[in-house]
Amino acid sequence: MTLAALAPELITLFREAGFTADGIAAHLGPNATEAMHRGEPAAVRYVASDDSLLSRLIRFFVLRDALPATALADLVGASLATRLLDAGAVRADRTGTVTPVLDIRPHVIVGENRWVFSDADASMTQHVPGPDHVLGVGAASLSLLQSTPVTPVDTVLDLGTGSGVQALGQVGIAAHITATDIHPRALELAAATFAGADAHVELLQGPWFEPVAGRTFDRIVANPPFVVGLPEVGHVYRDSGLNLDGASELVVSQAADHLAPGGTAHLLAAWVHTHEESWASRVASWLPRRGVAAWIIERDVADPAHYVGTWLRDESLDPRSPAAAERTQAWLRHFADHGVTGIGFGFVAIREIGDEPSDIMAETMPQAFTDPLGPEVDEYFDRIAWLRHRSAEDLSAATFLARPGLAREDISQADLDAGVGFAPAALRLTRTDGPRWSHDVDKHLASIVAGLHPQGLSLGEVVGLYAMANDLDEEQLLESAVPAIVDLVRHGLVLPAELVL
Repeated sequence: MTLAALAPELITLFREAGFTADGIAAHLGPNATEAMHRGEPAAVRYVASDDSLLSRLIRFFVLRDALPATALADLVGASLATRLLDAGAVRADRTGTVTPVLDIRPHVIVGENRWVFSDADASMTQHVPGPDHVLGVGAASLSLLQSTPVTPVDTVLDLGTGSGVQALGQVGIAAHITATDIHPRALELAAATFAGADAHVELLQGPWFEPVAGRTFDRIVANPPFVVGLPEVGHVYRDSGLNLDGASELVVSQAADHLAPGGTAHLLAAWVHTHEESWASRVASWLPRRGVAAWIIERDVADPAHYVGTWLRDESLDPRSPAAAERTQAWLRHFADHGVTGIGFGFVAIREIGDEPSDIMAETMPQAFTDPLGPEVDEYFDRIAWLRHRSAEDLSAATFLARPGLAREDISQADLDAGVGFAPAALRLTRTDGPRWSHDVDKHLASIVAGLHPQGLSLGEVVGLYAMANDLDEEQLLESAVPAIVDLVRHGLVLPAELVL
């Protein structure tokens, strides 16, 4: 009996019992739900202590409380209980007490109730994940889901699928999904995840892009083992065996070879900061000189000590223990030997653009926002494609509009010189959607943006009228306005009329 064979019946039981992410949250209430997400099982157990079916499911499958085998049979049915034992999803001791071995947790993924099969983590029980641990849904996988477009495509590749989270986000969106992993156990768990979702996914075993050599895809998603460290494998889900940021370099550098015309790749990656080169130059150098547009986004950067401590805690090592101290010394020494001053983390989005010079943008995105990034990635590639072959004269002749919801922020501070009142400090244009980009502008550019209309005057004509009305040099004003508008278009504060109408 395989996990995939029993998954449909188990998920049907879960669905009918309300064992969904929303169902559990409603059953527990907001406080206990937050406690569950923080990894505080006692508070959850207190609220779910009654004898209702949903409470019993939560105690066994979420909290992993042990049960007599007879109680498990009563909970899920004798036949399904036996098959869970046979498939290794639960284990029994000599007394007939059964305990879950796996996490089979509900999540809302791209608006759908889904269940992910993975190895049990340390969130609810004292447990140290082994080297072959297959991760479930974590913060990194959720961030990649949010940054991946969900527009329909024909073919998708999930490289290094693990428990199948990223491929699950493409179910119902892609006509054909291929998922690969080097780890046989990951493929077994992913197969159960897909079976529970009634999804047909091609599963291939092998490292990196080897299982799909010679094939191309409309969309590639990858949450690779990107942890930056020594060239060794302590945990398959996070360590690649490549030195420093070698795993990210490999995936970023080879993804373009597997993109169909116009196809895109959406990758999580990490990279080192050194004094010798900028992080942006380092990551940009991994991409081919021709054939791609790429958007490299650094969301966070950690100093070496913080980075090492974070990943030691990830594997349930107490940073105060002798084992952690030894690992910390070796890891930090390796960073020092290679001149690493920090470790950046973020997204790399790539679009195939044919036989043209590559168009690469690397930038930080430190601001907080909650909107999914996937639609922004799609729109970003459309915006820069529109810009790519347009000269300053073309831009001057084009029509634009201020993005709906664009805010103008006039910021004043207490006037220290006058000792009374406020003095202007900054003028900004800020998006109120997507990644909330904000640009400092002067009053002239703000007024020009305000005068743009998709069916009205061209940029050059708006600048000309504004220059005439304010006794400014039209040629100089246009010369400064065009590159400023380009920057605003790149970040979507201003949109070309052709992309909207």
